[in-house]
Order: sequence, then C-alpha cells, then structure tokens
Amino acid sequence: MATRLTRFGGVLRLMTAAIVLLAGCAPSAAGSGPPPVVSSLGPVGTVGADVAQTRADLVRALGTRNLVLQDSQAPFRPPEDARFTTTPRALYQVILPDAPTEGFIVVYQFPDPVSAAEAADEQARYLASGPARVQSAFGARHILRLVGSTVVVYSWVPEGVQDARQPDIRTALETLGTGVQVPS
Repeated sequence: MATRLTRFGGVLRLMTAAIVLLAGCAPSAAGSGPPPVVSSLGPVGTVGADVAQTRADLVRALGTRNLVLQDSQAPFRPPEDARFTTTPRALYQVILPDAPTEGFIVVYQFPDPVSAAEAADEQARYLASGPARVQSAFGARHILRLVGSTVVVYSWVPEGVQDARQPDIRTALETLGTGVQVPS
C-alpha cells in the first residue's frame, strides 16, 4: 500500500509540474488575439510606372473635387483576398481635416491588364464574403476601379461620415478607369 501511495504521489507531482509548465507557455490576456500589424507596406516588391501613372490619374480626378492626395505613412491594410496580399501596392490618403484616419486609397500593380481584371473580380467576390464583411466597418462600401494593369481600392462608410468631402472621393473615383461591381 505504501508503495502505491509513493508512486501515486510521484505521478501527482509530475502532473502538477507539467500543468505549471504548460500554463507558463499560455498567452496572457494582453497577448491573446491576432498578432499586431507591424507594417502596412505590403509585400516585398517595387511598384512601377503603371502605379505612377495611376497616381497621376488619381491626383487629376480628385483635383476636380478639390481633394488633395498624399503618400500615406499611416499603417493601413484593407480587407484583401489572398492574391491581393501578395501583390505590390502603393498606399495613398486623401487629406480630410475632419477625418484624418479616413480616405485611404490603395493601388495594386499586376503584370498586365488581364491579370488585373481577374484579380479585381476575385477581390470583388471576396469583399462580398463573410470574412471580408467581418474585416470591414459595418455599412462599408467598396469601390474597385481598373486602370490599365492596376486596381484602385477605396472603402468608406456613407452613414455618419466625419468629413463632408468623403462622398466626393467616391464621385471622383467613378471617373477613373473601369468600375468593378462588388456583389451585394
């Protein structure tokens, strides 16, 4: 009987040590959830002349509405399907004094207009999916425009806009390239 109790005590000490060890490996409440976003620059890759031309087109289109486009240094990543997450991109922001955390426009560069159109269609379907809806603000509207071998993406929430110029971004973008409809 004494031998059984000694073995049982040893097993109990071993199990307790294992539990303590595993508990030390568990994430704390502050560390739970997804890891923080470290960079908003996107995949390694350099955007080229097509993105520079699209940027010039954006400046022209937004200028008709007295909107100013700037290169963004803020961390921002819109909902993206798998193909968009690996595509070189440039991040811009329309200056909105009453909504300084809004107005992001992302331009993705693809090898040619055909692959840009295919990717834009995939992205449109993704934006209508459950995962993208969870990643977007409630009531968000997504604008996708094809401009040569680039895809321009802008998302905004019409209800409760913080800056009266936000609807003008959509209006200006509708004059750019060809629109891609996001299914509802």
